[in-house]
Amino acid sequence: MLFFSYFKELVGKEVTVELKNDLAIRGILHSVDQYLNIKLENTRVVDQDKYPHMLSVRNCFIRGSVVRYVQLPPDGVDIDILHDATRREARGG
Repeated sequence: MLFFSYFKELVGKEVTVELKNDLAIRGILHSVDQYLNIKLENTRVVDQDKYPHMLSVRNCFIRGSVVRYVQLPPDGVDIDILHDATRREARGG
């Protein structure tokens, strides 16, 4: 649940999601669930030359099991919150 609660804090911020098939999509994080399924709005493909068929996609739902990486905005990383959450997770509570 550590990542789920952290991603909930990023709703409304721009993130880049790289999928296991090498497709990278940048957009505004609209929602995330406990399975780390992600809904993005105002999306655009990072490599538009490689994926021209994705240019018309503006909103998308991404199944959590196909996500390789999520790149966060630099101002979206609060180290203190991550440290506290990691300590709580390690203690089991």
